[in-house]
Amino acid sequence: MPFGPLVSAGWLAGHLEHEGLHVVDCRWYLGEPERGPATYHQSHIPGAIYMDLDRDLSAPVGPGRHPLPDPDIFMETLRRAGIEPGSVVVAYDDRGGAVASRLWWMLRDLGHKKVAVLDGGLAAWPTPLMDNATVTPAAVQYHAEAGQMPRIDRDALAATLHSVLALDARAGERYRGEEEPIDPVAGHIPTAVNRPLTDNLTADGRFRPASELADQFADLTVAGGSEAVSYCGSGVTACHNILALEVAGLGTATLYPGSWSDWSTAGMPVQVGPDPGSWPVR
Repeated sequence: MPFGPLVSAGWLAGHLEHEGLHVVDCRWYLGEPERGPATYHQSHIPGAIYMDLDRDLSAPVGPGRHPLPDPDIFMETLRRAGIEPGSVVVAYDDRGGAVASRLWWMLRDLGHKKVAVLDGGLAAWPTPLMDNATVTPAAVQYHAEAGQMPRIDRDALAATLHSVLALDARAGERYRGEEEPIDPVAGHIPTAVNRPLTDNLTADGRFRPASELADQFADLTVAGGSEAVSYCGSGVTACHNILALEVAGLGTATLYPGSWSDWSTAGMPVQVGPDPGSWPVR
């Protein structure tokens, strides 16, 4: 069946009974670790399982606040979830794909091709939600080679900032350094331009059309995804810009998993204000 980085709620509703389809609820709320599981248990798309950003999609320690988990540990999570390499996976949340895009990226990093984000998220779902029904899938096998999506660490990024375009997915206030509610230092990586993930979405929370996204990224001088490095606060919503670049047909951008939470705690140079700044910092 046709499949792309996004699927509509209508498509998903029409394929819920398809054998091999797995729907994953990725709702998560900053500072409220139990709210995501609680909202899932209250109601979710029929048949959906739940994956928690902190417990399932992140490692307990590593560079940044949400380091990527060890691939073997993540594959064990997939096995327990009943997801196999050939499974069709649709991830959703209630933030326009801000967290669901992390699962999309992680599966793509394993070479998993049949994975998409529900366009519009939970708000776009056209039929009643399932209440109080926890899905317990049968365990399966999952084996794959990780590292199939481009990524970069802090030192490598610092060495290439003169030749790549760093995209900052955080809100403008945090990019400019006007506020920083989480990390110890305010501002952004020198040379980075601000591309808040909300700019990828229309007023109803769906992704903008591919041509519109392509035009907007062109205004940021992103001629191709491979020329861009995406980061955010902790490497989660950075995946949203990578997804948007693919929707726009601009290729696959590089993820900086540690993102600002790694950069800002390592004593690296910081730029404040609306100006991207220059590199090296003088």
